[in-house]
Amino acid sequence: MSFYVEQKISFLLENCTFKQLKQIHGLLITSSLNQNIQIYSKFHRRSTEFGTMEYSEQLFSSDDGILQPEIFLWNNMIRGYAYNGPYEKCIYMFDKMPQRDIIPNAYTYPFVLKVCLNLKNLIVGIKIHCQVLKSGFEDVSSIANSLLNFYIGIGKMDEARKVFDGMIDKPIELWNRMISEYVDTGELEYARRVFDEIPKRDLVSWNSMISGYSKVGDIENARYLFKRMPEKNVISWTSMIRAFANSGDLTTARKLFDEMPERNIISWNSMISHYSRHGKFREALDLFVQMQLEGPTPDGYAFTSVLNACSHLGALNIGQWIHFYLIKDGFQIGEIVGTSIIEMYAKCGDIDRAFKVFIKMVKKDVFCWNVMIKSLAIHGRIEDAIRIFLMMQKKGFKPNDFTFSSTLFACSHGGMVEDGRRIFNSMKRDFGIDPKIEHYGCLIDLLSRNGQLEEAEVLAREMPFEPDIAVWGALLGGCRVRNDFKLAEKVMEKISELRSNESGVYVLLSNIYASAGRWPEALSAREKMEDEGIWKRTGCSSVLGIDEVGS
Repeated sequence: MSFYVEQKISFLLENCTFKQLKQIHGLLITSSLNQNIQIYSKFHRRSTEFGTMEYSEQLFSSDDGILQPEIFLWNNMIRGYAYNGPYEKCIYMFDKMPQRDIIPNAYTYPFVLKVCLNLKNLIVGIKIHCQVLKSGFEDVSSIANSLLNFYIGIGKMDEARKVFDGMIDKPIELWNRMISEYVDTGELEYARRVFDEIPKRDLVSWNSMISGYSKVGDIENARYLFKRMPEKNVISWTSMIRAFANSGDLTTARKLFDEMPERNIISWNSMISHYSRHGKFREALDLFVQMQLEGPTPDGYAFTSVLNACSHLGALNIGQWIHFYLIKDGFQIGEIVGTSIIEMYAKCGDIDRAFKVFIKMVKKDVFCWNVMIKSLAIHGRIEDAIRIFLMMQKKGFKPNDFTFSSTLFACSHGGMVEDGRRIFNSMKRDFGIDPKIEHYGCLIDLLSRNGQLEEAEVLAREMPFEPDIAVWGALLGGCRVRNDFKLAEKVMEKISELRSNESGVYVLLSNIYASAGRWPEALSAREKMEDEGIWKRTGCSSVLGIDEVGS
């Protein structure tokens, strides 16, 4: 009879609500089942699983305030504080146990170690480790795993390795975890030692090691392990593709990609994104077309990479096709893909459509707002750029460094001196952002362009950074507006000290002299540029039609 009742109450406790738990409590009291420690312990444990410990604390304390002496109840409380907090009470309960003649058991230590990890408390964690050793619990699997988790989580890999080496039961998952942790911290030598000690490796072991070598650019070791693998899967192939692509060897990466027995979406995305990242935009588009014909359905990562390629190639028609493909296929355009579409239209010259996409986007992040502000500024829609800057704040988005760079860029190119000053001054005052050299550069450019050359010069001299080529170039531009040859020569002296290969400043100086009819000085500026071995890059443009892709 008692077994049936215990089983029935255990079933009720598993699925009960907090209100029903209180009803069960009443049943236990009226039936004297609260004297059954097994039933009461299960009931008390369940009381700690509702996100708060107030009721559990009431149950734990007896009517006369004396704490219950049963280890089960102490473990329940320690477990409850470990999951619900406050974590400090968990440590307090653990420290109180010896005072109540309660000896911690194998169920106590894992939860206390979990709390030490959450609190990043190394001192208490080491103290508990010592108690584990004195109690002889170091060989208990759950405690050993908790110690391992603690030392790994707190960044003490040397101690973690000692715990790992002392563990009796080490399944392959544990070996792989040690490799993964060493790989994540860049300690490839230690990862390889663990790898070499594994009694029997699985695919995860091999792939983790190859991925680690790939991350640090160790192609030779990655290739050596890849060739030795008894069995390869799509992750193995993709890791090697990344290894070669990251090192700049896209030819070998593509050769491996073509040799893959099977590919998944990650394989395709990896190859396409590496083409785009390394400036092989035409190849990225061609591979995307191939993906359409024989690969899986593209996802957001694929669209982002290929839209970036369209932006750089000026391939508006292809970008439009991808956009319409997304809409037709019902693809949920999130912040990342939506921002890529906006940037593609803007860089391809269709700022109106970029703006329409921006307005229609339901979800926007700060990066999306930044791209729209910068795009509008580049296309000369200065007032719209400032409106978007103000609108994003009304929508609850906090501007960041890039927001202010884009907005100040807009002010500079729109001649909005007062707005530029106000926005620059608001960075630290209203948003707690310390202006960087690029922000000072934008303001100096704004002042220089609009006849405030003296103020710009003072700002360049007093700002907390050494002026770079962009700052001196902005001042030189102001000298052209004012025909200030004396300041222009001073600026050029500073530029010469930087030993910059920037041709634009020499061309600008030459043009300043030429506009005033001082042809010998203009010719001298050009000759100096040639003497320094500095050449003006030839401009070029690229427009790609949809019928040219994949051919």
